[in-house]
Amino acid sequence: MNEHLSDGTSGAELARNHQLPKRQVNRWLQQYHLNGIETLKRYKTRRKFSAEFKWYVINYYQTHDESLAEVAGKYNVLACQISVWRKTLIRDGYSSLEPHPKGRSTKTKRSKKQIRQLEKQSEIERLRSEIAQKNQEFYDTKLENDILKNQ
Repeated sequence: MNEHLSDGTSGAELARNHQLPKRQVNRWLQQYHLNGIETLKRYKTRRKFSAEFKWYVINYYQTHDESLAEVAGKYNVLACQISVWRKTLIRDGYSSLEPHPKGRSTKTKRSKKQIRQLEKQSEIERLRSEIAQKNQEFYDTKLENDILKNQ
């Protein structure tokens, strides 16, 4: 970065001198010119963006005559992030922009005793429903018999 500032070295020359991809060096220079040195620092933790921020960036991109890369540089996010946010907004609506937990949900571990109790409870429920069904059948047949006797 100092070479570029002091000598006026182009992005292509910097890329060639340091054996880096030209596109990446130009992206860094663009970010630097738009937002300063802070945008080039690495983040130690994952950044989380609010739904309002995502919506604001998408809205800005759609209403201004700037490229996706320029908008991404302006708001210090990746261009692909804006693209993904936009597609999700179009497909699923505003609520899809809300942050959501990443990864698989954790399963609660149950002890063998708890598992046996749950199995017993489910067995008891099954038997209760079976008894209720048999009682209903018994009542129906008794009702039919009473009707037949009265005729």
